[in-house]
Amino acid sequence: MSVDIEKAALRKHFLEKRDAVSADLREISSIKIYNHLKQSDLYKHSQNISCYFPIGSEVNTHSIMSDILANGKNLLLPTVVNNDLEFRIVTDIKKLEKGHFDIMEPRDDCKKSEEIDCVIVPTVAVSKSGTRLGYGSGYYDKFLSRTNAIKITLTYSTQIVGSIPSDSHDVNMDWIVTEEGIIKSS
Repeated sequence: MSVDIEKAALRKHFLEKRDAVSADLREISSIKIYNHLKQSDLYKHSQNISCYFPIGSEVNTHSIMSDILANGKNLLLPTVVNNDLEFRIVTDIKKLEKGHFDIMEPRDDCKKSEEIDCVIVPTVAVSKSGTRLGYGSGYYDKFLSRTNAIKITLTYSTQIVGSIPSDSHDVNMDWIVTEEGIIKSS
């Protein structure tokens, strides 16, 4: 079986599993994840933090985005430009509009970020070694291969697996934050 077929099957399984969790439980877990993240030195010492606008059953990042802005840090959100991710500085969540895949993105008048200290990456599933299963488009892996920023993924503990098949272009996460705590990728 090819890596792409294995990934597609895993992606389907873990999206269904995540979607089956009640919205209330996902929200409680998201708050715990946020609390673990904001206590970490890697987050505290970062000034330019890229985040993602949550969709579906993903970990809710609204509290994280609000915290970044409230603490005078730079909130960076992705937008798709020429089939690639570009991160722009967002000073107000109201400066977002529906973009690719109907995900809220920074408007064109938001300034492009030149510096990123920490990248918070959406995940479908992840292994303890940091191998991330994304949505299959490759946008994040392409971007992450070009940055030295700390790579953090937020996920529910039920989305951590023993192993995930990977390709040479897949980029591992440095840290995994769940409702149970923070894991340094091995």
